[in-house]
Amino acid sequence: MTNSEGKAQDRKTGLLDQMRHANESSGRNRTARMNRHPQPPVRQVTRFDELPEYQRVMTQKIGAQMAGIGNPFYRSHDKAAGATTVMSGREFANFASYDYLATNTDPLVNQRAKEAIDRFGISASASRLVAGERPVHVELEHALAKVYGVDAAVCFVSGYLTNVAAISCLMGPQDLVIHDEFIHNSALAGIKQSGATRRLFKHNDVENLESVLKTLSSDFRRILVIVEGVYSMDGDIADLPALVELRSRYGFWLMVDEAHALGVLGETGRGSFEHCGIDPHDVDIWMGTLSKTTSSCGGYIAGSQALADVLKAEAGGFVYSVGLAPVLAAAALTGLEILAKEPDRTARLRRNGALFLRLAKAAGLDTGLATGYSVVPVIVGDSVRAVQLSNDLLEEGINALPIIHPAVPEGMARLRFFITCNHTDEQIAHAVTVTAKRLKDLQDRNFGLGSIDFEKVMKLLPMNQMAGKP
Repeated sequence: MTNSEGKAQDRKTGLLDQMRHANESSGRNRTARMNRHPQPPVRQVTRFDELPEYQRVMTQKIGAQMAGIGNPFYRSHDKAAGATTVMSGREFANFASYDYLATNTDPLVNQRAKEAIDRFGISASASRLVAGERPVHVELEHALAKVYGVDAAVCFVSGYLTNVAAISCLMGPQDLVIHDEFIHNSALAGIKQSGATRRLFKHNDVENLESVLKTLSSDFRRILVIVEGVYSMDGDIADLPALVELRSRYGFWLMVDEAHALGVLGETGRGSFEHCGIDPHDVDIWMGTLSKTTSSCGGYIAGSQALADVLKAEAGGFVYSVGLAPVLAAAALTGLEILAKEPDRTARLRRNGALFLRLAKAAGLDTGLATGYSVVPVIVGDSVRAVQLSNDLLEEGINALPIIHPAVPEGMARLRFFITCNHTDEQIAHAVTVTAKRLKDLQDRNFGLGSIDFEKVMKLLPMNQMAGKP
């Protein structure tokens, strides 16, 4: 063994001895603590079928079976779903997919995606920080920054993860996050992970937001206000000019979730800032997803270069996650190209949304707060009735999915209709007519939660049946 090899071996031995000594000391301390206190009784492993969450799932499942209601969720599609889809060999008018600008089946998108697979394979195979960076990632982020007229953008592998990663990175226990009461679950998850104090304000009520700010703004290091450009459950839009004015007086960061606004709002589909005529720099954080207008998968944050630099260095969902699949980045990039070159798609979408809303209101349907853009809900009220209405529409060749408790409060269950630029006037008119007819039939029969014997349902729950066994 050479002298250098001997020294290297000594260093390795010394390091291992240090690690062992640390473990031994920790072990001795742990043993001493255990000896000072009596040992707790052996803890039994909780079975998953004992969880209250499982009991809720089974309550819904058994109740639906007793009422003869089929499960409307997880319907499997035989092909790409746009304005129409095929399930089990049958074609349906489809109002359950957010392919707003029909990019999902666009030949150019498919071509660019195939080219990306040929060049890069499927996966980035690593975090972008170490070995997962590809040119298409940078191109996509430049294109997103250009859409918003800001310095930079950062892409994440999931829209949900985008909110979780960004909020938890920027906010901490000394901070305050104030959000619209109808904000998406992903934002709530990000706030929870951040440890920040959370407050909400009444939906689209800027005066209520100001009252919260007046009370709390001096107590925290940083303040973040989160809204949605187009609200995904209700189809109305944020009062962005009023929010920007409030930001100028209270000095908070403003974050706008553009998931359902990109490609939808504005003359050329660039989103909320274009629709409202504001300077995009007056919003600190533009957030969005790549799965709607650009028919890919993933999410993004757009804003200042400093914001992008912080997220790329500190956000766990970026640093420790595999990079966005190159094929998905290529598809999203092509979707943005189509958005820029074909503004007529946004115009057709806007026309179709307005038509659906106008006909729905004329038919006596409750469309809630909808303003007739990409999302139009039909409020049914009763969750059971909403599920059955969805199944009834499927029989008539219309695919529209229910949103029920706990996603919305009980009494506010609805069918949510996603409108695309490729829906025809006939499809829209037929969907509205059939929805109104089938809903009236359910109302006349008083079909709903009252139809279910919940006492019998409780007896049929697995936990209760097991408790009755000797």
